[in-house]
Amino acid sequence: MEQILWTEQLSLHVPQIDESHKKFLEQLAAVANSPDEKLGEALFALIKDMEQDFKIEEAIMEKINYPDIRTHREQHARVLSSFHQVVPDVLQGKFESAHHVLDLLPSWLVLHINTMDKALVLYMQQS
Repeated sequence: MEQILWTEQLSLHVPQIDESHKKFLEQLAAVANSPDEKLGEALFALIKDMEQDFKIEEAIMEKINYPDIRTHREQHARVLSSFHQVVPDVLQGKFESAHHVLDLLPSWLVLHINTMDKALVLYMQQS
């Protein structure tokens, strides 16, 4: 899995969001480096944290009446769905699909930060 480290280029200059993204990248690296016998536990913790982080971000969007909340929320739901779909395999000791989803996540996250999250921050600054 491609490992992405936090850089200033990923910063949105909103401390709450930046800290969430930093933590997410650190946790993602830890999950990716987990041996298969510990992958399930690490993956489930990652899913739980993603659900919580997305919930917080969506609450912010609701609070400010963000006009693109539906599209942003759909992206969150799609990535979570990808992870939820691999849970049965992981529970059966099959890790190939989990590794595949984990391999795709870093590029998704960078794209999400640079498009959807940046648009959200711009809207927050203009409101």
